[in-house]
Amino acid sequence: MAMSTEDASTLIFEALAHGVAGEGDTAIDKLNSVCEDADGPRMYGVCCALAETGAHMLRKIYGDQAPKTPEDGMWVLQELMPGAFGDPAKAFSMRFLIAWTNGDTDTTNALFTAATHANNEEYVDSVCALFADVIGITRLALDQQKNS
Repeated sequence: MAMSTEDASTLIFEALAHGVAGEGDTAIDKLNSVCEDADGPRMYGVCCALAETGAHMLRKIYGDQAPKTPEDGMWVLQELMPGAFGDPAKAFSMRFLIAWTNGDTDTTNALFTAATHANNEEYVDSVCALFADVIGITRLALDQQKNS
């Protein structure tokens, strides 16, 4: 029997909570529980849920000081770690997250579709990179909140 959307959502946020707490094995187990039998639409939903969490945390970190284009106020992508965009999974993660933050679902859909057409290892690496980046952003936002 397929997992309900509600159960999947609960597991995704439990996975994030465990990841933020530094409980990597448990976090991966929770994420795997959602992803094991997930079809394309369910996995796109997983990526969107992760990106929504990441976008919320980016707004907490940056407020109105986010790097944006002067013309339309869209968030822009900055390479903070040189060479990161040479890694397809990392590039997927950052591009998906920024597109989601900008409300650009056409781009998130295109990025996800491209990831599903990569080999299975690259696809899994892309979803895991998004998961890891959102955990890192969440930790940063929580640390910033504690220190302010």
